[in-house]
Amino acid sequence: MLNSISAVLLIVLFAVAAFSAAIGSYFYSTMSIGLDSRITSSLPFFSGISSQSEFLQSASNYVQTFADKNRLELQIINANGSIYRSTNDLTLPGSYPDTPDVASAIGDRAQTPWTGSSPDTGERIMSVSAPILSANGTLMGVIRIVTSLERADLQVMKIVAVALAVGAAIVLLVYFSNLYFVRSIVEPVMAVTDTAKRIAGGSYGIQMEKKYDDEVGDLIDAVNDMSMKIKQSEKLKSEFISSVSHELRTPLTAINGWAETIMNGEVRDASDVKKGMGIIVSEARRLTNMVEELLEFSRIEDGRFTLSVEPMDIKAELEDAVYTYTEFFRREGIVLTHTDCEEEFPPIPGDPERMRQVFCNLLDNAAKHGGSGHRIDTAIHQEGDAAVITIRDYGPGIPEDELPHVKYKFYKGSSKARGSGIGLAVCEEIVTRHNGRLDIGNAEGGGCIVTIRLPIGT
Repeated sequence: MLNSISAVLLIVLFAVAAFSAAIGSYFYSTMSIGLDSRITSSLPFFSGISSQSEFLQSASNYVQTFADKNRLELQIINANGSIYRSTNDLTLPGSYPDTPDVASAIGDRAQTPWTGSSPDTGERIMSVSAPILSANGTLMGVIRIVTSLERADLQVMKIVAVALAVGAAIVLLVYFSNLYFVRSIVEPVMAVTDTAKRIAGGSYGIQMEKKYDDEVGDLIDAVNDMSMKIKQSEKLKSEFISSVSHELRTPLTAINGWAETIMNGEVRDASDVKKGMGIIVSEARRLTNMVEELLEFSRIEDGRFTLSVEPMDIKAELEDAVYTYTEFFRREGIVLTHTDCEEEFPPIPGDPERMRQVFCNLLDNAAKHGGSGHRIDTAIHQEGDAAVITIRDYGPGIPEDELPHVKYKFYKGSSKARGSGIGLAVCEEIVTRHNGRLDIGNAEGGGCIVTIRLPIGT
């Protein structure tokens, strides 16, 4: 407020000063030009005089017939600088004006204007003096016209006062507009700053009251939305850490337990030893897959995630994934079926390893979350210029309120199945980088269906 008002005040003062100077200059220069013109028009009255007596007679006649004696004072001055006649009764004959314009007219014989204070009265006046020359060029005297500047000064002061009033009004207008600006923008922005500091200090989820439906209101909405998203992100991160800790502890407990049991010789039966080793291998594989998921997610977050693009047979990659999981699912009591299509797909630019990772992850998810239906169907077909892959289970499906969030990182929803909550986020990233789309929804008749659409020939 202080900086703004100071700058405006300086500008207004400068503008008023410049305007006042211009007005004063205009007024006084106009008066000076008028006096010059008036005295120039008076000089022909004295033309042709050749003696002092003619000069004095002409001076007396001109003073008596001077038409502007109510506005101007006409003075006829002798060659020695004393006043001979004047239209002002208060001006005494024989007195000396003793002003620069009279001295210049006598000494330099030049018509000269002058503005200043009268030596006799101290009043501000403007005068013009011109020499009166005889026919042979002899200086006979000086004609001088004088006017008071009292009314002109008063008029200039009135105009300056009006300019100052306008300047003051402008400063007040700026002050009140700045006051409104402070109350409507600066104070809300300071509140936003304070809230941002509180959020940075760990008060995630804090909300501000929205009082204005303008840009400040939009800023408050954005900060509130950011605060809620940070709170959700922190919550998901905490849940993820808790979930991953639990997921790591469970297999590690099994591995440590069986390893110590076998190492201590507490299990002697060969079949039990084989069973224990199988559990160790299975849980170690699960840990490896979990670590791989975490590494993939870390690469995505750091921007180090890349694709090794080459011509890819999408049907073959899907069939390999299905073949890999068929026997494994059979042992779990799940029937995995695959429906192929007659169309032959041209090679698609992509990363075969990444796409196989997507298929395997989706099949694993279908078994974990929908394995209770004991059936998983996969299919591939062509729709227009896209290859469409579907993976469907016959489990309980996904609650409708959780469907929009299932692809978010760390999100696990109400599912009790094991997992880190980042597998689908990794799949979404891989499919998106192949210029494709991954959709998840509930199928008719129950269960969940995942649909992947990849462009052909791009």
